[in-house]
Amino acid sequence: MEDKKKTQLFEETPIPRAVMTLAIPTILSSLVMVLYNLADTYFVGMLNDPIQNAGVTLAAPILLAFNAVNNLFGVGTSSMMSRALGRKDFDTVSRSSAFGFYGCVISGFLFSLGCTVFQGPLLALLGAKADTLAATAGYMKWTVTFGAMPAILNVVMAYMVRSEGASLHASVGTMTGCLLNIVLDPIFILPWGLNMGAAGAGCATFLSNCVACAYFFVLLYVKRGNTYVCIRPSMFRPDRSIVLGVCGVGIPAAIQNLLNVTGMTVLNNFTSVYGADAVAAMGIAQKVNMVPMYISQGLSQGFMPLISYNYASGNTKRMKEGLVFVVKLAMPFMVMVSLGYYLFAGPLVGLFMNNQAIIDYGTKFLHGFCLGLPFLCMDFVAVGVFQACGMGSRALVFAILRKIVLELPALYVLNRLFPLYGLSYAQFVTEVILAFAAVITLLRIFQRLSKRGSKLQK
Repeated sequence: MEDKKKTQLFEETPIPRAVMTLAIPTILSSLVMVLYNLADTYFVGMLNDPIQNAGVTLAAPILLAFNAVNNLFGVGTSSMMSRALGRKDFDTVSRSSAFGFYGCVISGFLFSLGCTVFQGPLLALLGAKADTLAATAGYMKWTVTFGAMPAILNVVMAYMVRSEGASLHASVGTMTGCLLNIVLDPIFILPWGLNMGAAGAGCATFLSNCVACAYFFVLLYVKRGNTYVCIRPSMFRPDRSIVLGVCGVGIPAAIQNLLNVTGMTVLNNFTSVYGADAVAAMGIAQKVNMVPMYISQGLSQGFMPLISYNYASGNTKRMKEGLVFVVKLAMPFMVMVSLGYYLFAGPLVGLFMNNQAIIDYGTKFLHGFCLGLPFLCMDFVAVGVFQACGMGSRALVFAILRKIVLELPALYVLNRLFPLYGLSYAQFVTEVILAFAAVITLLRIFQRLSKRGSKLQK
């Protein structure tokens, strides 16, 4: 049955209010996720041991790889659910959510098993050397071997809850786990607590993700009968239309993330040649740069259900108004953040480790990273529109352009021209080109949709 309260947000609420209702909780959730990522770096940094900090940095690509599964079943399922809501096809909404839930459970288990069985070659691939091997393995034991399933599951469930407009509930679940992680980090990491170092950061993350999963299970139980999200085993009957609908968006999104993992792994391998101090500094600069990146990502994910719903219902005008509002809101903010990061890069890096060599490295790295933020924001918004409309192939093309065609060659060339310090400018070069491509592609999409609407009216 149709829930008028859910569809009113997508159909009638003024655009600024609708976007902010959907996006603000998602952005806050993203910010808390950044804080929990920064907490690992901050509290491990308090040990003043570059080896422990490097261990967390080197394991980061594997944690980022979780997002491949998150994107496959989270982005794919939420896009399918919101588009089905726009068509008033409520049975498809429920069956899509069941497919996404059990798909991520199975995938999370296989991910954990594979990483554990092949841990030795995997650590070498990540760039762990003799001095950083133990710290990296200890962190991965908790975050991957034990933690892959709850880490993936809580994110996918948040996507599904958000797809029907319940952005606040989705964000509360995510933030609950993140805030708990921040509280547990010093207890598990520091000498006055359990003194586990990098492994303690991983253990805190594992426990926090378990709590976040528990929140979503309780939420679905309380809202049973008043939500389209369904995890009943009997509804896990993936037919061709469900699989193609979810995977058509989810697989390109997953590939996009795996390419991000490839880029981070290559970057860490280039950096590891210059020693543990350089690796630790690169990790700190990346984490600091994640704050505005996650804000951009939260905004693009937050307004996706609005775009999906109105795309499926044929309301191109409302789609365009939502996109224009988001761009006008995001771009000036990102320009200001980029300027602030450039001016205060040294003090920001210094917050995480009292080591002058690392601060010097990190300042120069952050100078390169922050320049690409406004352009990266535009790219995130465009990819969010592609995914919301079920245009997975366009999102995949952008992912291939970013990592294979542009960023990986840029890493190699810039490292040769400007050893070590050139690495952090590869993203800037890449995102400038992609931002222009994003604007052109979006203009063409809306021109096509407008023509289609005019023909239908005739």
